[in-house]
Amino acid sequence: MALQAPVAVAPMSAPQDNPMVRELSNPIYQARGWLKFLGVLSIIGGIVQALSIVGIIIAWLPIWMGVLMFQAGSSIDAAGQAGDKFAFLNSLGSLKTYFVLQGVLSLIGIIIALSMVCILVVLPLVGITLIPWQQIINNNPIYY
Repeated sequence: MALQAPVAVAPMSAPQDNPMVRELSNPIYQARGWLKFLGVLSIIGGIVQALSIVGIIIAWLPIWMGVLMFQAGSSIDAAGQAGDKFAFLNSLGSLKTYFVLQGVLSLIGIIIALSMVCILVVLPLVGITLIPWQQIINNNPIYY
């Protein structure tokens, strides 16, 4: 049995003051407080939803989305102050995941709403067609 040689791992670079990263992260950096605030509110809302009987099934979604927003706010804080490229990319990755989740949930909501509208329109129409209108018009007794 031969021993494998250890693999050299490149050391992580220390955060560098990159003025371009600081400039690019400035708009999100200015909103970092709101990101953290909305993240905390989403986590609290998910916890309250988890305490309800119905919400226990999907309570992890708002908690997860709140954690993503809070992580984005914390990462952009490091990127805006120190110009850290990796923190900036981490923040954008958290925001991307948040918006993908929000988009999927919106699509699911639209599909459920459209299906409910279809059910609310189609079922009454089917019920109207099952009524023996010709017998009612002719005053014939209806026997079931």
